[in-house]
Amino acid sequence: LIVIPNQNLFRIANEKTTFADAFQLADNVLHIGIRGVTDLMIMPGLINLDFADIETVMSEMGKAMIGTGEAEGEDRAISAAEAAISNPLLDNVSMKGAQGILINITGGGDMTLFEVDAAANRVREEVDENANIIFGATFDQAMEGRVRVSVLATGIDSCNNNSSVNQNKIPAEEKNFKWPYNQIPILETKEYASTE
Repeated sequence: LIVIPNQNLFRIANEKTTFADAFQLADNVLHIGIRGVTDLMIMPGLINLDFADIETVMSEMGKAMIGTGEAEGEDRAISAAEAAISNPLLDNVSMKGAQGILINITGGGDMTLFEVDAAANRVREEVDENANIIFGATFDQAMEGRVRVSVLATGIDSCNNNSSVNQNKIPAEEKNFKWPYNQIPILETKEYASTE
């Protein structure tokens, strides 16, 4: 079940955003988040994943969230990762302590090995040290000059009220990332026993 609380739309809208546009923003968040996961299975890449990998991450019970960040310029990989792990649409939940993580890093032909490593390590800093982390990297020539980081995190400690990324400290324009249409919360995930 994927839920975006209506009241949290105020966090991504401004006084000129129409009522219809506000809900379109929420739809865009959903689209971008799901695309970040499916790209790992359908886009060409050096490290691709399959549905079993997604199923493995989703088997971690508890709260979950999905986030996507995109950045360009200097430190684009770190900026994209920080945008992916911060969450303006979900109250009182961060990725701190997550038990299952799926990371997708997408870039053009200019994406470097060190950028991929830096983005993945930035996400790893947020989660439980024993988390099950599944990683993938894909190429998209339309992403030349930019890096996109998508994260699916499960088994989150919902009692953690403080995201380690303070969105008010650094203005988006200074970090060069597309902000903030980038995250969606996913409510409780549960594992059901087979009846067979």
